[in-house]
Amino acid sequence: MLGLINLAIFTIVQGFLFDHPEMQVGFFVIRQSFDLGPVHTRIVGYHQVLVLIFIVVDIWVLVWRLKRRKRQYQLDHIIRELHYIAQGHLDHRIDFSLTGREQDVITSVNALVDSAVKSMEEEREIEKSKDELITNVSHDLRTPLTSIIGYLGLIENHQYRSEEEIVEFANIAYTKATQMKTMVEDLFEYTQVQFNDRQLEFQPVDLTQLLDQVAASFELTAQKQGIQIQTHFTLSPLMIEAEASQLGRVFSNLVANALKYGDGATVIKLSANVMDDEAIVDVANDGVPIPARSVNRLFERFYRVESSRSKQTGGAGLGLAIVQSIVEKHHGQVSVMSNQALTTFTVRLPLKQGVSDETKA
Repeated sequence: MLGLINLAIFTIVQGFLFDHPEMQVGFFVIRQSFDLGPVHTRIVGYHQVLVLIFIVVDIWVLVWRLKRRKRQYQLDHIIRELHYIAQGHLDHRIDFSLTGREQDVITSVNALVDSAVKSMEEEREIEKSKDELITNVSHDLRTPLTSIIGYLGLIENHQYRSEEEIVEFANIAYTKATQMKTMVEDLFEYTQVQFNDRQLEFQPVDLTQLLDQVAASFELTAQKQGIQIQTHFTLSPLMIEAEASQLGRVFSNLVANALKYGDGATVIKLSANVMDDEAIVDVANDGVPIPARSVNRLFERFYRVESSRSKQTGGAGLGLAIVQSIVEKHHGQVSVMSNQALTTFTVRLPLKQGVSDETKA
Protein backbone atom coordinates (compact mmCIF):
# COMPACT_ATOMS: atom_id res chain seq x y z
CA MET A 1 0.00 0.00 0.00
CA LEU A 2 2.78 2.42 0.93
CA GLY A 3 4.61 1.53 -2.30
CA LEU A 4 1.55 2.38 -4.39
CA ILE A 5 1.09 5.67 -2.54
CA ASN A 6 4.78 6.52 -3.06
CA LEU A 7 4.52 5.68 -6.76
CA ALA A 8 1.40 7.83 -7.11
CA ILE A 9 3.03 10.79 -5.37
CA PHE A 10 6.21 10.37 -7.43
CA THR A 11 4.17 10.34 -10.68
CA ILE A 12 2.22 13.44 -9.64
CA VAL A 13 5.41 15.37 -8.72
CA GLN A 14 7.12 14.32 -11.95
CA GLY A 15 4.12 15.42 -14.01
CA PHE A 16 3.96 18.73 -12.13
CA LEU A 17 7.65 19.46 -12.81
CA PHE A 18 7.26 18.45 -16.46
CA ASP A 19 4.42 20.93 -16.86
CA HIS A 20 6.41 23.68 -15.10
CA PRO A 21 9.95 23.91 -16.53
CA GLU A 22 10.73 26.93 -14.39
CA MET A 23 10.42 24.71 -11.30
CA GLN A 24 13.08 22.38 -12.70
CA VAL A 25 15.41 25.39 -13.24
CA GLY A 26 14.78 26.55 -9.67
CA PHE A 27 15.52 23.12 -8.26
CA PHE A 28 18.77 23.02 -10.32
CA VAL A 29 19.90 26.33 -8.80
CA ILE A 30 19.10 25.07 -5.28
CA ARG A 31 21.00 21.84 -5.99
CA GLN A 32 24.11 23.79 -6.99
CA SER A 33 23.96 25.93 -3.85
CA PHE A 34 24.00 23.12 -1.23
CA ASP A 35 26.74 20.72 -0.22
CA LEU A 36 26.11 17.74 1.99
CA GLY A 37 28.58 16.08 4.31
CA PRO A 38 32.33 16.55 4.80
CA VAL A 39 33.10 15.59 1.19
CA HIS A 40 30.74 18.28 -0.15
CA THR A 41 28.44 15.87 -1.92
CA ARG A 42 25.88 17.67 -4.05
CA ILE A 43 22.23 16.75 -4.36
CA VAL A 44 21.93 14.66 -7.50
CA GLY A 45 18.27 15.31 -8.36
CA TYR A 46 14.73 15.62 -7.13
CA HIS A 47 14.27 11.87 -7.62
CA GLN A 48 16.70 11.11 -4.82
CA VAL A 49 15.08 13.74 -2.56
CA LEU A 50 11.66 12.21 -3.09
CA VAL A 51 12.98 8.70 -2.42
CA LEU A 52 14.63 9.90 0.80
CA ILE A 53 11.42 11.59 1.93
CA PHE A 54 9.42 8.48 1.06
CA ILE A 55 11.79 6.27 3.08
CA VAL A 56 11.59 8.50 6.16
CA VAL A 57 7.81 8.82 5.99
CA ASP A 58 7.34 5.10 5.32
CA ILE A 59 9.49 4.13 8.30
CA TRP A 60 7.56 6.53 10.55
CA VAL A 61 4.23 5.14 9.29
CA LEU A 62 5.36 1.54 9.78
CA VAL A 63 6.56 2.21 13.33
CA TRP A 64 3.31 4.03 14.17
CA ARG A 65 1.25 1.19 12.70
CA LEU A 66 3.21 -1.47 14.57
CA LYS A 67 2.82 0.36 17.88
CA ARG A 68 -0.88 0.80 17.24
CA ARG A 69 -1.33 -2.89 16.35
CA LYS A 70 0.66 -3.90 19.44
CA ARG A 71 -1.51 -1.70 21.65
CA GLN A 72 -4.66 -3.09 20.04
CA TYR A 73 -3.40 -6.63 20.61
CA GLN A 74 -2.71 -5.83 24.26
CA LEU A 75 -6.20 -4.36 24.72
CA ASP A 76 -7.74 -7.42 23.06
CA HIS A 77 -5.76 -9.62 25.43
CA ILE A 78 -6.99 -7.63 28.43
CA ILE A 79 -10.58 -7.89 27.18
CA ARG A 80 -10.24 -11.68 26.79
CA GLU A 81 -8.91 -11.90 30.34
CA LEU A 82 -11.85 -9.82 31.57
CA HIS A 83 -14.34 -12.09 29.80
CA TYR A 84 -12.66 -15.11 31.39
CA ILE A 85 -12.94 -13.56 34.87
CA ALA A 86 -16.54 -12.50 34.21
CA GLN A 87 -17.44 -16.14 33.49
CA GLY A 88 -16.90 -16.89 37.18
CA HIS A 89 -13.16 -17.55 37.36
CA LEU A 90 -12.69 -15.09 40.23
CA ASP A 91 -9.46 -16.74 41.32
CA HIS A 92 -7.83 -15.68 38.02
CA ARG A 93 -5.74 -12.49 37.76
CA ILE A 94 -4.18 -10.71 34.79
CA ASP A 95 -0.57 -11.65 35.46
CA PHE A 96 1.31 -9.98 32.58
CA SER A 97 2.89 -6.52 32.82
CA LEU A 98 2.62 -3.69 30.32
CA THR A 99 3.54 -0.02 30.32
CA GLY A 100 1.59 3.19 30.48
CA ARG A 101 -2.17 3.29 30.70
CA GLU A 102 -2.54 -0.41 29.86
CA GLN A 103 -0.71 -1.32 33.06
CA ASP A 104 -2.97 1.06 34.99
CA VAL A 105 -5.97 -0.80 33.54
CA ILE A 106 -4.53 -4.18 34.57
CA THR A 107 -3.76 -2.96 38.10
CA SER A 108 -7.25 -1.52 38.46
CA VAL A 109 -8.90 -4.71 37.18
CA ASN A 110 -6.94 -6.93 39.56
CA ALA A 111 -7.70 -4.62 42.49
CA LEU A 112 -11.40 -4.58 41.55
CA VAL A 113 -11.55 -8.40 41.39
CA ASP A 114 -9.74 -8.69 44.73
CA SER A 115 -12.18 -6.26 46.29
CA ALA A 116 -15.18 -8.11 44.84
CA VAL A 117 -13.89 -11.48 46.06
CA LYS A 118 -13.23 -10.06 49.53
CA SER A 119 -16.73 -8.58 49.68
CA MET A 120 -18.26 -11.89 48.58
CA GLU A 121 -16.27 -13.80 51.20
CA GLU A 122 -17.33 -11.36 53.90
CA GLU A 123 -20.95 -11.69 52.79
CA ARG A 124 -20.70 -15.49 52.92
CA GLU A 125 -19.16 -15.29 56.39
CA ILE A 126 -21.98 -13.04 57.57
CA GLU A 127 -24.61 -15.39 56.16
CA LYS A 128 -22.84 -18.38 57.68
CA SER A 129 -22.64 -16.58 61.00
CA LYS A 130 -26.35 -15.78 60.91
CA ASP A 131 -27.23 -19.38 60.04
CA GLU A 132 -25.10 -20.68 62.90
CA LEU A 133 -26.69 -18.12 65.19
CA ILE A 134 -30.20 -19.26 64.30
CA THR A 135 -29.24 -22.94 64.67
CA ASN A 136 -27.62 -22.47 68.06
CA VAL A 137 -30.39 -20.26 69.41
CA SER A 138 -33.04 -22.70 68.24
CA HIS A 139 -31.22 -25.52 70.00
CA ASP A 140 -30.76 -23.53 73.22
CA LEU A 141 -34.37 -22.35 73.36
CA ARG A 142 -35.83 -25.78 72.64
CA THR A 143 -34.84 -27.33 75.99
CA PRO A 144 -36.40 -24.77 78.37
CA LEU A 145 -39.40 -24.35 76.08
CA THR A 146 -40.02 -28.12 76.14
CA SER A 147 -39.86 -28.08 79.94
CA ILE A 148 -42.26 -25.13 80.17
CA ILE A 149 -44.79 -26.79 77.88
CA GLY A 150 -44.37 -30.11 79.71
CA TYR A 151 -45.00 -28.77 83.22
CA LEU A 152 -47.79 -26.44 82.14
CA GLY A 153 -49.33 -29.41 80.29
CA LEU A 154 -49.34 -31.41 83.54
CA ILE A 155 -51.22 -28.58 85.22
CA GLU A 156 -53.58 -28.16 82.26
CA ASN A 157 -54.43 -31.89 82.25
CA HIS A 158 -54.78 -32.02 86.05
CA GLN A 159 -51.92 -34.51 86.33
CA TYR A 160 -50.94 -33.49 89.86
CA ARG A 161 -51.59 -34.94 93.28
CA SER A 162 -51.74 -31.82 95.43
CA GLU A 163 -51.81 -28.06 95.39
CA GLU A 164 -48.14 -28.05 96.47
CA GLU A 165 -47.29 -29.99 93.33
CA ILE A 166 -49.08 -27.39 91.20
CA VAL A 167 -46.93 -24.68 92.80
CA GLU A 168 -43.80 -26.76 92.19
CA PHE A 169 -44.67 -27.25 88.50
CA ALA A 170 -45.44 -23.55 88.12
CA ASN A 171 -42.14 -22.58 89.77
CA ILE A 172 -40.18 -24.85 87.43
CA ALA A 173 -41.99 -23.39 84.40
CA TYR A 174 -41.28 -19.86 85.70
CA THR A 175 -37.59 -20.65 86.16
CA LYS A 176 -37.32 -22.03 82.63
CA ALA A 177 -39.19 -19.01 81.24
CA THR A 178 -36.71 -16.72 83.04
CA GLN A 179 -33.85 -18.62 81.44
CA MET A 180 -35.44 -18.16 78.02
CA LYS A 181 -35.85 -14.44 78.69
CA THR A 182 -32.16 -14.17 79.57
CA MET A 183 -31.17 -16.03 76.40
CA VAL A 184 -33.35 -13.82 74.20
CA GLU A 185 -31.96 -10.66 75.82
CA ASP A 186 -28.39 -11.89 75.29
CA LEU A 187 -29.19 -12.75 71.67
CA PHE A 188 -30.76 -9.34 71.05
CA GLU A 189 -27.77 -7.58 72.60
CA TYR A 190 -25.32 -9.64 70.56
CA THR A 191 -27.08 -9.02 67.25
CA GLN A 192 -27.28 -5.31 68.03
CA VAL A 193 -23.52 -5.19 68.56
CA GLN A 194 -22.39 -7.65 65.88
CA PHE A 195 -24.65 -6.84 62.94
CA ASN A 196 -25.35 -3.16 63.52
CA ASP A 197 -23.33 -0.97 61.14
CA ARG A 198 -23.92 2.16 63.19
CA GLN A 199 -20.71 4.04 63.88
CA LEU A 200 -19.95 4.50 67.54
CA GLU A 201 -20.15 8.06 68.85
CA PHE A 202 -16.88 8.57 70.70
CA GLN A 203 -16.96 11.11 73.50
CA PRO A 204 -14.63 11.86 76.44
CA VAL A 205 -15.44 9.36 79.20
CA ASP A 206 -14.07 9.15 82.74
CA LEU A 207 -13.23 5.44 82.91
CA THR A 208 -12.84 5.42 86.71
CA GLN A 209 -16.27 6.95 87.20
CA LEU A 210 -17.77 4.41 84.79
CA LEU A 211 -16.17 1.50 86.67
CA ASP A 212 -17.40 2.89 90.01
CA GLN A 213 -20.94 2.98 88.62
CA VAL A 214 -20.66 -0.61 87.37
CA ALA A 215 -19.36 -1.77 90.77
CA ALA A 216 -22.20 0.02 92.59
CA SER A 217 -24.84 -1.53 90.32
CA PHE A 218 -23.70 -5.06 91.27
CA GLU A 219 -22.97 -4.42 94.94
CA LEU A 220 -26.29 -5.76 96.28
CA THR A 221 -26.15 -8.91 94.13
CA ALA A 222 -22.55 -9.52 95.19
CA GLN A 223 -23.40 -9.13 98.89
CA LYS A 224 -26.12 -11.77 98.59
CA GLN A 225 -23.50 -14.17 97.24
CA GLY A 226 -20.97 -13.24 99.88
CA ILE A 227 -18.69 -11.52 97.37
CA GLN A 228 -16.99 -8.16 97.86
CA ILE A 229 -16.43 -5.82 94.89
CA GLN A 230 -13.25 -3.73 95.14
CA THR A 231 -11.96 -0.94 92.87
CA HIS A 232 -8.43 0.38 92.52
CA PHE A 233 -7.35 3.18 90.19
CA THR A 234 -3.83 4.56 89.79
CA LEU A 235 -5.17 7.67 88.07
CA SER A 236 -8.44 9.51 88.58
CA PRO A 237 -10.02 10.83 86.50
CA LEU A 238 -8.86 8.56 83.67
CA MET A 239 -10.21 10.09 80.47
CA ILE A 240 -10.57 8.08 77.25
CA GLU A 241 -12.54 8.50 74.02
CA ALA A 242 -15.36 5.94 73.91
CA GLU A 243 -19.12 5.45 73.78
CA ALA A 244 -20.07 5.28 77.44
CA SER A 245 -23.16 3.09 77.06
CA GLN A 246 -21.31 0.47 75.01
CA LEU A 247 -18.32 0.47 77.34
CA GLY A 248 -20.69 0.09 80.28
CA ARG A 249 -21.97 -3.13 78.68
CA VAL A 250 -18.42 -4.48 78.49
CA PHE A 251 -17.63 -4.14 82.18
CA SER A 252 -21.16 -5.05 83.29
CA ASN A 253 -20.89 -8.30 81.34
CA LEU A 254 -17.47 -9.05 82.81
CA VAL A 255 -18.65 -8.46 86.39
CA ALA A 256 -21.85 -10.45 85.75
CA ASN A 257 -19.75 -13.25 84.30
CA ALA A 258 -17.60 -13.30 87.44
CA LEU A 259 -20.69 -13.43 89.66
CA LYS A 260 -22.25 -16.27 87.65
CA TYR A 261 -19.25 -18.48 87.04
CA GLY A 262 -16.71 -17.52 89.69
CA ASP A 263 -17.48 -20.51 91.89
CA GLY A 264 -16.15 -20.00 95.42
CA ALA A 265 -15.13 -16.39 94.77
CA THR A 266 -14.93 -13.99 97.72
CA VAL A 267 -13.84 -10.85 95.88
CA ILE A 268 -14.11 -9.22 92.44
CA LYS A 269 -11.43 -6.61 91.74
CA LEU A 270 -11.77 -3.80 89.22
CA SER A 271 -8.55 -1.91 88.52
CA ALA A 272 -7.48 0.61 85.89
CA ASN A 273 -4.18 2.19 84.91
CA VAL A 274 -2.48 3.82 81.94
CA MET A 275 0.41 2.43 79.93
CA ASP A 276 1.76 4.47 77.02
CA ASP A 277 -1.30 5.51 75.01
CA GLU A 278 -3.64 2.81 76.35
CA ALA A 279 -5.96 2.40 79.30
CA ILE A 280 -5.74 -1.07 80.83
CA VAL A 281 -8.65 -2.39 82.89
CA ASP A 282 -8.56 -5.67 84.82
CA VAL A 283 -11.65 -7.47 86.09
CA ALA A 284 -10.46 -10.29 88.35
CA ASN A 285 -12.02 -12.79 90.75
CA ASP A 286 -10.54 -15.40 93.08
CA GLY A 287 -12.98 -18.18 92.20
CA VAL A 288 -12.27 -21.60 90.76
CA PRO A 289 -9.81 -21.22 87.83
CA ILE A 290 -10.93 -21.77 84.26
CA PRO A 291 -9.55 -25.01 82.73
CA ALA A 292 -6.59 -24.34 80.44
CA ARG A 293 -8.35 -26.08 77.50
CA SER A 294 -11.20 -23.57 77.73
CA VAL A 295 -9.30 -20.29 78.13
CA ASN A 296 -8.71 -19.76 74.39
CA ARG A 297 -12.36 -20.46 73.56
CA LEU A 298 -14.09 -18.22 76.08
CA PHE A 299 -14.90 -15.48 73.54
CA GLU A 300 -16.51 -17.86 71.04
CA ARG A 301 -20.24 -17.51 70.58
CA PHE A 302 -22.33 -19.99 72.60
CA TYR A 303 -19.24 -21.52 74.21
CA ARG A 304 -19.66 -22.50 77.85
CA VAL A 305 -17.03 -23.95 80.14
CA GLU A 306 -19.63 -26.25 81.68
CA SER A 307 -23.09 -26.89 80.29
CA SER A 308 -24.49 -27.41 83.81
CA ARG A 309 -23.54 -23.85 84.68
CA SER A 310 -25.56 -22.60 81.74
CA LYS A 311 -28.61 -24.49 82.92
CA GLN A 312 -28.31 -22.94 86.37
CA THR A 313 -27.65 -19.37 85.24
CA GLY A 314 -29.70 -19.29 82.06
CA GLY A 315 -26.84 -17.89 80.01
CA ALA A 316 -26.64 -18.35 76.25
CA GLY A 317 -22.86 -18.16 76.05
CA LEU A 318 -22.96 -14.75 74.35
CA GLY A 319 -21.81 -12.43 77.14
CA LEU A 320 -18.08 -12.61 76.40
CA ALA A 321 -18.68 -12.56 72.64
CA ILE A 322 -20.53 -9.28 73.16
CA VAL A 323 -17.60 -7.97 75.20
CA GLN A 324 -15.12 -8.82 72.45
CA SER A 325 -17.25 -7.23 69.72
CA ILE A 326 -17.65 -3.94 71.59
CA VAL A 327 -13.98 -3.76 72.56
CA GLU A 328 -12.90 -4.37 68.96
CA LYS A 329 -15.23 -1.61 67.77
CA HIS A 330 -13.35 0.64 70.18
CA HIS A 331 -10.10 -0.51 68.49
CA GLY A 332 -9.03 -2.32 71.66
CA GLN A 333 -8.26 -5.86 72.77
CA VAL A 334 -9.58 -8.20 75.46
CA SER A 335 -7.79 -11.24 76.89
CA VAL A 336 -8.06 -13.61 79.84
CA MET A 337 -5.60 -15.33 82.16
CA SER A 338 -6.58 -17.85 84.81
CA ASN A 339 -4.56 -19.52 87.56
CA GLN A 340 -5.09 -20.79 91.09
CA ALA A 341 -4.95 -17.27 92.51
CA LEU A 342 -7.06 -15.20 90.10
CA THR A 343 -9.03 -15.28 86.88
CA THR A 344 -8.36 -11.95 85.19
CA PHE A 345 -10.02 -10.42 82.13
CA THR A 346 -7.87 -7.60 80.73
CA VAL A 347 -9.32 -4.90 78.47
CA ARG A 348 -6.92 -2.60 76.61
CA LEU A 349 -8.42 0.56 75.10
CA PRO A 350 -6.76 3.48 73.26
CA LEU A 351 -6.93 6.77 75.14
CA LYS A 352 -7.75 8.57 71.88
CA GLN A 353 -9.43 6.95 68.90
CA GLY A 354 -7.20 6.89 65.81
CA VAL A 355 -3.96 7.60 67.68
CA SER A 356 -3.27 4.10 68.95
CA ASP A 357 -3.56 2.45 65.53
CA GLU A 358 -1.23 4.97 63.89
CA THR A 359 1.35 4.55 66.64
CA LYS A 360 1.30 0.78 66.32
CA ALA A 361 1.61 1.00 62.54
